[in-house]
Amino acid sequence: MSRPTELITMLEDVWSSLDSLLATLDESQWKTATELPGWSVQDTLSHLVSSEKGLHGEPGTAHRASNLSNVKNPIGEFNEHEVDARRSLPGATVFTEWKEIQAKRRNTFATADDAYFAREMMTPTGPGTFADFLHIRVMDAWVHEQDIRRAIGKPGNQGGAAARHSLSRFVRSLPMVVGKRAKAPDGSTVTLRITGAVQADFHVATEAGRAKLVEVAPQPLCVISIDSEAYFAMCCGRQFWKPGDPRVAVSGDTELAGRVLSNFNVMI
Repeated sequence: MSRPTELITMLEDVWSSLDSLLATLDESQWKTATELPGWSVQDTLSHLVSSEKGLHGEPGTAHRASNLSNVKNPIGEFNEHEVDARRSLPGATVFTEWKEIQAKRRNTFATADDAYFAREMMTPTGPGTFADFLHIRVMDAWVHEQDIRRAIGKPGNQGGAAARHSLSRFVRSLPMVVGKRAKAPDGSTVTLRITGAVQADFHVATEAGRAKLVEVAPQPLCVISIDSEAYFAMCCGRQFWKPGDPRVAVSGDTELAGRVLSNFNVMI
């Protein structure tokens, strides 16, 4: 297996973008609520800290959170324990811990041999290698950077390589969204037009009860144009579509488009 240089670069670029932002925050901004239920800006960084520490082989916290009301699965419970363990700390302290583990991870990426990236592990999408897992780490880190930026009203890093990579991950779910969830009629095509910082067109065709991405759609049943930031937020369950959203435009079958828009959330 070759070294996943492109993915490493994308991940480290997200980290650098985050560092530049986080270095400017005061304590009130650290404690600002994000769209993640129960999580502040500081909590979101605590999650990134614990994830990278775990990947570096460092033990997790023995602390146990008392409030698990927002937890939906075992991974969420693990995350909440780690986040809650740091909740009473100043934001700057968590930022220092982040910079320390980040330096270790950067050093590992710079010095590890190919075997490190080829080692087998369980990823959130099933068995794979660490190189496979990096595809998810890039998306996860970039999404959480955007969570933080939206919370404090400082947009940035919306159209780079990590954003395009994240889009490529989310569009994999489009056939499920259009076919299974929105129940597009057999023989129809739906076009999704991403606008804004990231721009791309995607077409989903249904045939014989199955939906798939296709290269062209000469007569789509509906066309959904949506700003990339809104699309990402909806895919991650941070925001949910409501009729009249100015970031969305629809032509063709508006009822089908509404069902598609209402079912973008694919995050666990």
